[in-house]
Amino acid sequence: MTTDAISPESLEPAVYIVGAGPGDPELLTVKAQNLLARADVILFADSLVPSQILAGTRADAEIIRTGHKTLEEMLPVMISRVREGRSVVRLHSGDPTLYGAVHEQMQALSEAEIPFEVIPGISAFQAAAAKLKVELTVPELVQTIILTRISGAASSVPPAEELASLAAHRASLCLYLAARHAQKAQDKLTAHYPADTPVAVCYRLGWPDEQMWVVPLQEMAAVTQGEKLIRTTLYVISPALAARGGKTRSRLYHPEHEHLFRRSR
Repeated sequence: MTTDAISPESLEPAVYIVGAGPGDPELLTVKAQNLLARADVILFADSLVPSQILAGTRADAEIIRTGHKTLEEMLPVMISRVREGRSVVRLHSGDPTLYGAVHEQMQALSEAEIPFEVIPGISAFQAAAAKLKVELTVPELVQTIILTRISGAASSVPPAEELASLAAHRASLCLYLAARHAQKAQDKLTAHYPADTPVAVCYRLGWPDEQMWVVPLQEMAAVTQGEKLIRTTLYVISPALAARGGKTRSRLYHPEHEHLFRRSR
């Protein structure tokens, strides 16, 4: 089932798991905007998604805040509304498939035979790169992006994916859910990244109170603690941050590069 075949007047009774992006309403996808404008019911993570995202919703839409709810409280609501013939948007921050805890939701909806669709959103690491005006994959410098987190109370990281081992690649590493463990993360990262590697500390990207600091890796924890950051913070650790303004160039659009659609000159 896709929304493409749905008429503008109504949505099929289903759960639409929608990515809200990092917080800026203008970074919603067109598909997400259309679903929000037409949905009968919207469950949104109000602790992670700003209320401005709901500006275009129907006046009669049922809005349910879920910041204080458990999955066991949310699922019966979504299932019952769909069985009543209503459309439900489950609105997640960023992209729902990245640290969105959607796996268990999709599994439960499948078991209940409730149709659902996942609509991607812009993730914080993409918004961060855009704000920083940097490409995270610079030719001959870094060609890999690692999205990861550090073990915490809510979720543990498999041993093979420990931060110290991932840091050994010296790739562009985007670290989620680590503000409460900034010193621990810094210690693991400095085992492989030089201490002066630039780190972007990004707080509440896309929100009205967004803040960003670019500091050497050795100052990452100090800035986090000094600014009292405990949540909604992304760290971007990358050699690409040091290359901003440099002359490195991709071969893709070089006049001497020949490919299927262009002869070399």
